[in-house]
Amino acid sequence: MSVVAEHSTIAHTSLGRLRGTLESGVSVWRGVPYAQQPLGDLRFRAPQPLRPWSGIRDAVEHGPLPLQGRSFVGGGRDDPKVRDEACLTLTVWSPDTGGALPVMVWIPGGAFVYGAGQFQLYNGSRLAANGNVVVVNVTYRIGVFGGFELSALGDGADDDFADNLCLRDQMAALRWVRDNIAAFGGDPRRVTVFGESAGATSVLALLATPAAEGLFARAIAQSPALPLIADREIRADQARRFLELVGADASELRGLPQRRLRRAAGQVQLESAQRTPTLAYGLTHGTDLLPRHPIEAARAGQVLAVPLIIGTNSHEASMFAWGKPPMLPTTVAGVESYFRRNHADARDRVLAAYPAFPRRRALIAFGSDVMFGAPTWAFNDAYSAHAPTHVYRFDHTTWTLRALGLGATHGSEIVHVHHSYSSYLGRKLHPLGRHLPPSVGRRMQRTWLDFARAEIADWPFYDSHHRLTRVIRSTRDTTVADPDALRRAAWEGLY
Repeated sequence: MSVVAEHSTIAHTSLGRLRGTLESGVSVWRGVPYAQQPLGDLRFRAPQPLRPWSGIRDAVEHGPLPLQGRSFVGGGRDDPKVRDEACLTLTVWSPDTGGALPVMVWIPGGAFVYGAGQFQLYNGSRLAANGNVVVVNVTYRIGVFGGFELSALGDGADDDFADNLCLRDQMAALRWVRDNIAAFGGDPRRVTVFGESAGATSVLALLATPAAEGLFARAIAQSPALPLIADREIRADQARRFLELVGADASELRGLPQRRLRRAAGQVQLESAQRTPTLAYGLTHGTDLLPRHPIEAARAGQVLAVPLIIGTNSHEASMFAWGKPPMLPTTVAGVESYFRRNHADARDRVLAAYPAFPRRRALIAFGSDVMFGAPTWAFNDAYSAHAPTHVYRFDHTTWTLRALGLGATHGSEIVHVHHSYSSYLGRKLHPLGRHLPPSVGRRMQRTWLDFARAEIADWPFYDSHHRLTRVIRSTRDTTVADPDALRRAAWEGLY
């Protein structure tokens, strides 16, 4: 996207000077590299530190998106279109470069296959301006180059087919924030990491990653999808199958065309949906970086015990149900297939919690709980024993979503947190939001900002005895004890 600067602004980082722009009172730096670009011999390796530069480096234009297909999230005319493996960049918005402001680092979602911090849906300018905080959007490797585990093909060296590349990229970005954000007016001691979907899954993985200690002080996880995290054995089988489909040796992968690699990984993704409880793209536990699954890490008390906001939307799976994807059980056949592969002996007990089954609303609720609700409930119970935890359920829906029969579907809360009502998706959800942000957006953004400033009030902590949950509705929020008690209890012990 071409950007016309109102004024230029220079940030003096530890690596060199960066020239950004001043737009509507907020300083912006785009396309800021936080690691060496993973090209050539660096493909499939852990992110490598940047080298210092001399002179002033322009940070006015966005860097490339990670390689990915089209998605409606980034479908607007103002969204960047260039895609490349050289994608390790971030965007910074700052309302006061001379301050020491709280910092909010956004990790975008997209099932580790789609997504980028450059999308207008995630534009951080309003969050920065309204809250007097520094906002950083991270873009990391996804798909076969970052969200597909190939470490089983390596020689054991830490950076040769390194595990959890997308998580390593995020940590490299957080280290960049720690070392450089003061030059943009941010306080490195007051960093809140937040994300949605795969981004929220990454947030919970960071909480279970010992090497992430000290990189952030608070966390927000919007609709995490914890089944996107699998063990090393499953990932090793997928890597071997990938190599068969590529038809090459591991030593040749760094030189092969990206389309050939992406096609093979996509085939493994389709196969995994039929044979395993997890998808081919995602994170891997049982490694030195991520020793335990976040739920197990929380139960063992082996987490970075920072204050947390976490929640899900009431109709997470409704949008996915349109396409009937094999990886999310929102059809009768999908539900039965799920139980054949997982928890077969618990089928009747679990389905009893969905008395409308096999009607559509029960299928959507079931699919929502498999991927989002049930694992999040299990994590909430475990994590809240060790750190202050606030839990929400997002129920707000617009007339457009109601007309489509979707309700509070997956990702529909994002525009309210960022106030990105001018984005392509924001205009679809809230056509008048650019001129009059809805009250749910004003309340939600203010709460997220208060949390980042450690000023949150009137939101009781969650614990496994009362399970007090903030239900976010269109005109007001209410606190409810265990609002999904019947369904939560049916899944207890299965995650």
